[in-house]
Amino acid sequence: MPADRIRPRVVIAEDEAIIRLDLREILESLGYDVVGDTGRGDVAVELVRSLAPDLVILDVKMPGLDGLSAARLIAADRLAAILVLTAFSQRELVEEARDAGALAYLVKPFQEKDLIPAIEVALARHAEMVALERTVDDLEARLEARKLVDRAKGRLMDEHGLDEQSAWRFIQAAAMNGRSNVGAVAARVLAGELVPVLRQPPA
Repeated sequence: MPADRIRPRVVIAEDEAIIRLDLREILESLGYDVVGDTGRGDVAVELVRSLAPDLVILDVKMPGLDGLSAARLIAADRLAAILVLTAFSQRELVEEARDAGALAYLVKPFQEKDLIPAIEVALARHAEMVALERTVDDLEARLEARKLVDRAKGRLMDEHGLDEQSAWRFIQAAAMNGRSNVGAVAARVLAGELVPVLRQPPA
């Protein structure tokens, strides 16, 4: 992680102490700031509300409150980006986790190399949702703008070779430069009126 980058603050909620300790050690070695951890879902919600982390990592099966219920409470108020951990046998829960507000997930046992991409996706999607909500007040309009943005990102990824974060940054920058909102920019992308200008390599 670059030295000039602010260390993302993380809360870990995992009822298996060994996995929780491993996660803490891995994240701290990679430059993340683990500000709290717990083995209970209800305590996880309290920690997120009191510590205001950037990210919370939630196991699905926990005492007190399961991870999906905790995710719903945290997502309802956009308190933090949410990464859900599921056991291999729980893969069918992935869709339910997304409905609960999870922005990324990892299947246990996971590799260290899979952890950072999942965290970065969750953080980026959370930032995108918060930014979108700041520009669109009405709930129905916000949902419609969200659909447009997702479709526009898909087009930018499929037709112009951008990754998801680059596609979002393009839409966000175009909205700022044009003093518009991201929904309107997404509509222009879908209409073919707005495309990224690829930099030509030096001759």
